[in-house]
Amino acid sequence: MGRTADLGRVLTALVTPMTQDGAVNLDAAVSLAHRLSENGSDGLVLCGTTGESPTLSRAEKLDLTRAVVNAVGGKATVLVGTGSYNTAESVELTREVEKLGADGILAVVPYYNKPPQEGLYRHFEAIARATALPVMLYNIPARTARNLEPETMARLAELPNVVAVKEAAGDLEQVSRLVQLLPERVRVYSGDDSLTLPMLAVGAYGVVSVASHLVGSQIQAMIQAYLEGRVEEASQLHHHLFPLFRGLFVTTNPIPVKAALELAGIPAGPPRLPLAPATEAEREAVRVAMKRVGLLD
Repeated sequence: MGRTADLGRVLTALVTPMTQDGAVNLDAAVSLAHRLSENGSDGLVLCGTTGESPTLSRAEKLDLTRAVVNAVGGKATVLVGTGSYNTAESVELTREVEKLGADGILAVVPYYNKPPQEGLYRHFEAIARATALPVMLYNIPARTARNLEPETMARLAELPNVVAVKEAAGDLEQVSRLVQLLPERVRVYSGDDSLTLPMLAVGAYGVVSVASHLVGSQIQAMIQAYLEGRVEEASQLHHHLFPLFRGLFVTTNPIPVKAALELAGIPAGPPRLPLAPATEAEREAVRVAMKRVGLLD
């Protein structure tokens, strides 16, 4: 039945830093990877939603993987988003990043083409069978127009290298069903910072976080406090960080977190079209959220 892969509790969904003219900034990506691995992140997830995967070329994804694995491999786990709406391309990219030394892959529910549950099962089965790497599935129906049903996830959990699901449906009842249906070795991760603590309470393991770009150590402290039975302390940390969790989603992710990194003096550059830089009103909302959690004077 496979075994548990220890990917870590706090995984940061890494932004893809860009230069002002829109090229991937590998030096900034490496610098950010080092910074995060030293500030609360057990692992990094490259080329996901926050990494603007739909606008990255295959070559850019491979260059990013190579650079970050070389920089922090062994110090932090490195997962790479290889899933898309094209099964054959997802399989091919998965094989490529495995050769580059990734520790695991993130495979999102295929978006736009709206497969039925059997199609989802076969898509993920093909990806998992193409690699020896641990596979984390990623359910985010607001973006994909399809929900990965808990029963389908339970079927997929029979594949030995399917070890986790990033659950971002925003439905605690679904999280409870997942925890009940999945074997213990398959871990549920929050895909939404504001739901991490509630999801831990019903059996989730960790988080794939956006806010950890800025407050990774505090998110790690919140999780450890909860695990050690200091529930009130965990709750206080959650409520302290909550304005930032909300502020980083005032518009489409990763527009706000790129603005926040810029405000914090960390080079991340603008998003790539069709995403547009934060408006002044959005930047102000991010600035206010950062002040409320003590990140700016």
